Amino acid sequence: MKTDNHSSFIFSATDIEPEIFLDTAGSRLAAGGRAIAYFAVPEGAAYRLVLAVAFDRESRVEVYSAPLGGPFRSLTPSFPQLHLFEREIYEQTGYTPEGHPWLKPVRFTGANDKPGVADFFSVHGSEIHEVAVGPVHAGVIEPGHFRFQCHGEKVFHLEIMLGYQHRGVEKRFIGGPGPRDLRYAETLAGDTSIGHGWAYCGAIEALCGVNVPARAQALRGIMLELERLANHTGDLGALSGDVAYLPTASFCGRLRGDFLNMSALVCGSRFGRNMLRPGGVNFDLDYALVKELKLRLETVYRDVENAVSLLWNTASVIDRFDGTGTVSKQAAEGLGLVGPAARASGVGLDTRRNFPYGPYENFTLAVSGSGDVYSRAYVRWLEIQKSADLVAAWLDSLPEGPVSAECGDLKPDCGAISLIEGWRGQICHFALTGADGKLRYYKAADPSFHNWQGLAMALRNGEISDFPLCNKSFNLSYCGHDL
Repeated sequence: MKTDNHSSFIFSATDIEPEIFLDTAGSRLAAGGRAIAYFAVPEGAAYRLVLAVAFDRESRVEVYSAPLGGPFRSLTPSFPQLHLFEREIYEQTGYTPEGHPWLKPVRFTGANDKPGVADFFSVHGSEIHEVAVGPVHAGVIEPGHFRFQCHGEKVFHLEIMLGYQHRGVEKRFIGGPGPRDLRYAETLAGDTSIGHGWAYCGAIEALCGVNVPARAQALRGIMLELERLANHTGDLGALSGDVAYLPTASFCGRLRGDFLNMSALVCGSRFGRNMLRPGGVNFDLDYALVKELKLRLETVYRDVENAVSLLWNTASVIDRFDGTGTVSKQAAEGLGLVGPAARASGVGLDTRRNFPYGPYENFTLAVSGSGDVYSRAYVRWLEIQKSADLVAAWLDSLPEGPVSAECGDLKPDCGAISLIEGWRGQICHFALTGADGKLRYYKAADPSFHNWQGLAMALRNGEISDFPLCNKSFNLSYCGHDL
């Protein structure tokens, strides 16, 4: 059942026998469903498998569950989008998904696990060599290990090892909601504070049965789109830097800061922290602030437009972007990619359209591409234009009324799913309550969890020198994956 927030769902899971559960999961995924969450909830001495499948065209989510007391059949060989979910279940429960092609730690949470210590896939043959990069990188960057199997410059296979940033955030929510929970959500991936903060609030609001006032929804939308504007602008600048095109790189680096400063003008934080609260927002806009934001938006957007136009009019940049790091639509759908990376491969998935929420009613943004670096860059530019239009329109027509509603107790023995389109793609927060009305399990899926394998596919049969450019064209989060 939907709440009035549209992207937050209260549900009752369909409880079935394990084999029927797996058969049903396979049939629903084969019918066009997309796994947004698949995990094991502790239940006494055993566990319970829970699977949430989204049917994006119908704006529908189905949830199934089954008891899990031992090894179970892996669905990954038929549905690669499940490969990380099943590895995570194995890591957390010790129960083997039999038939999984490559069971490795996801976050190294076992008592004897040491981050990065695991077997790696290797290619054998004449003149095959291996290149290892990280986990410690040059410059200020999060840790992650990349291992390339190459023949000369050609990459046969890239294996990505993460888990170095695991903080155990999901467990911190258990027993809540508490005063720190929103802070945990906002820092799941620091550059997506509004996205994850809104997803957390949506789950709590659904469990409380509260409807967020229209003015608060519009203010949340403004902050989410400012977050998108800042990050997409920064990414286009970074992509320019990776091909040594300094004019756009220099301009966009500054302009990203201007968008962040607009967020700070609203709530005091450049990342939007403490803006949101379950039930609404903590800060409102008066007439003077609305006027200042509109002026800044118009000025900064005009500068971004000028800086980015240099990219599309420079032949050497287009030549470097075009055809590099291609991920086909078939691969993107098979791996369950989300966000700009999926849309650049022609996958028409956008939570703002497929599961409209808050101020996003009647949202439209048609994007497609050939799946290369150029497409991933151009999708960002299209989204910058759309986000600027949205923010301007909302500032011109902010609804009157309060900016928050009080949240009461959570419904006991209940579950909620909250979906938000962050700037990297769909964010999913899944909350379960116990008989006491407290959170007994919490699952968060950052878009990077879905998309890292897309980066590996982008390098397949490409040049190893393309890795920095491909990596930046995805610009995924390490800590968002590692939680």
